[in-house]
Amino acid sequence: MKGLSKQTASVKPAEVEKKWHIIDADGLVVGRLASIVANILRGKHKPSYTPHVDCGDHVIIINAGKVKFTGKKNTDKIYYKHTGYPGGIKQTTPEKILEGRFPERVLEKAIERMIPRGPLGRDQMRALHLYAGTEHPHDGQKPTVLDVASMNRKNKVSA
Repeated sequence: MKGLSKQTASVKPAEVEKKWHIIDADGLVVGRLASIVANILRGKHKPSYTPHVDCGDHVIIINAGKVKFTGKKNTDKIYYKHTGYPGGIKQTTPEKILEGRFPERVLEKAIERMIPRGPLGRDQMRALHLYAGTEHPHDGQKPTVLDVASMNRKNKVSA
């Protein structure tokens, strides 16, 4: 009989098995959804998680334009960006972005800021597929439905 191994098992990139998940974001809270999705993209939900290997799964999010904020964050929260020119700081609110041309960017930026920066983080973000509506072109991958609203009662805004 073999004794217990004293080495940590580290998964290699060729051994990673990536699955596909689909999430309906209609009425879900942005920050809670973003943290769940970031963990799936990184692979932290798997027992074979290795920090330096992209072992996360693909995530498809539909209805990303229908996410919600709690409290008055929709109007009071401010996003800043800089153009790179002197005096070029710009600000906007989630309400303006959600009503604008690309409403899925609110959720995309929330998830992106929870992923490590660098080449590995960029690879993990490529596994995120966001769609403002209900249509998506990934039916061929047979994604499994992930019901985030039923995980915790606070994940969905009830109003």
